[in-house]
Amino acid sequence: MPRFRPIALLACAAALMLPACASSPYTGPVEVTRFVAPDSAGLGQGTIMLSFPDEVGNAAARSAFTAAVGKELAQLGYTVVPEGVPAAQTAAIRTSRNAIAAADTRGNPVNVGVGGQTGSFGSGVGMGVGINLGGGRESPSVLTDLAVRITRTDGETLWEGRAQLATGVKSPFSQLTTSAATLAAGLFKDFPGGNGETVTINAKKLQGS
Repeated sequence: MPRFRPIALLACAAALMLPACASSPYTGPVEVTRFVAPDSAGLGQGTIMLSFPDEVGNAAARSAFTAAVGKELAQLGYTVVPEGVPAAQTAAIRTSRNAIAAADTRGNPVNVGVGGQTGSFGSGVGMGVGINLGGGRESPSVLTDLAVRITRTDGETLWEGRAQLATGVKSPFSQLTTSAATLAAGLFKDFPGGNGETVTINAKKLQGS
């Protein structure tokens, strides 16, 4: 009988681990797409003003993304000034948070579509995306999106980028300040990036960057 005890103990341990696995939070990678103008002279230097072209009714979201984007731009070499203060360049910020609804539960991986907005940061509309749900047991529930366009005073666009992150409700990256900081860090990583490139970055690797 004693020789079977280790197997029984292992079976019990595995059974105890199942609930933890089943409840592990889902955090997808940060997906980033960027475009760089042929004449991008002046990027990463001089003064830049932050602006929100669309109304952002959530004051906490506006504050979080202002801080996150401002921090990244300052690290690139810009002198960041508040909205309304004249500057050589402008960084127009758009952000939203939308609900994700499973579009197809047959097979693996699962295709995901974005449904109506829940807890939206502003007036952004839903968009269709494909997300591979490999890894993690919790399903993604929200997609947080950040887009920034950098223009000169004459309106010429120098750079434009967009980052998005799908998370489950239990993911620490669903927290407002964490998602804002993570998206901004991913968006400006290796700035300005390649024109038209799309890259995916592990969200955890962007923490503290």
